[in-house]
Amino acid sequence: MSRRLRSEPNTGKYTVQRISRGKRETVEDSVAAEEPLEIRVIGHDGGQNVQKSLVVTMRTPGDDFELAAGFLYNEGIVQRREDILDIAYCLDEAQPQERNIVSVTLGPDAQLDPTRLDRNFFASSSCGVCGKATLESLELRGHNPIEGGPQFSERVLKTLPAAMREKQLAFQQTGGLHASALFDSTGNLIDLREDIGRHNTVDKLVGERLMKGELPLSESGLVVSGRAGFEILQKALAARVPLVAAVGAPSTLAVDVATEFGITLVGFLNADGFNVYCHPDRITDTLA
Repeated sequence: MSRRLRSEPNTGKYTVQRISRGKRETVEDSVAAEEPLEIRVIGHDGGQNVQKSLVVTMRTPGDDFELAAGFLYNEGIVQRREDILDIAYCLDEAQPQERNIVSVTLGPDAQLDPTRLDRNFFASSSCGVCGKATLESLELRGHNPIEGGPQFSERVLKTLPAAMREKQLAFQQTGGLHASALFDSTGNLIDLREDIGRHNTVDKLVGERLMKGELPLSESGLVVSGRAGFEILQKALAARVPLVAAVGAPSTLAVDVATEFGITLVGFLNADGFNVYCHPDRITDTLA
């Protein structure tokens, strides 16, 4: 079981099991931090003061004020620097926020258009948004920990990146697409989807299984190109996937979600080996 040893602003330290060339050892690993950030605005709509929660986005902590300002500009809510009077963290002594809420006060010339604000945003009504609150929200949505599931061979897992790459036809042509693949415990690739958005590839796989009436995916594993972030683990949990393997690194919140909800999480998967961040009991054929 992976355990977070300590956290710094941009990283977390975990004990992990490193599996390479038939040997398993316990090492310390640095993982990029991932936390939710809620962006709120305080402004005017038709002469009325309005406070609006715009979006909850996953990010690595740091440069949060710049992130909020850039988001507002890119969405057309502010047009110039003068449209922003102040940016501050929303701290509540009664409910610590861990600096995961940013409140932006707009100038008098920046009018809040409700049709624009409601267009593409997910708004949270909670006062505090943090990693712990995110895990609790998954529990409230009815996602219980995943128990049981098939055993996955170490030898099989190490073949998956190459097997997936052979099926990435669009990537071979463009070099610019992510991929996700479902596989069974024997290493057979059940299905693969490509997309410019990493999270979209998982949605496509799950959507296909949904349309075929083949959910949940409790007998399958999921391998993803690139890193494994919170959204990947959230989608795997919803589809009841017991093992997620990433070619790249996981984030801190991905490890926390996997640990909390019984998902075996593998990172840095390649032909030589991989890291197991939590629930290693589903992986077999490793020599001591």
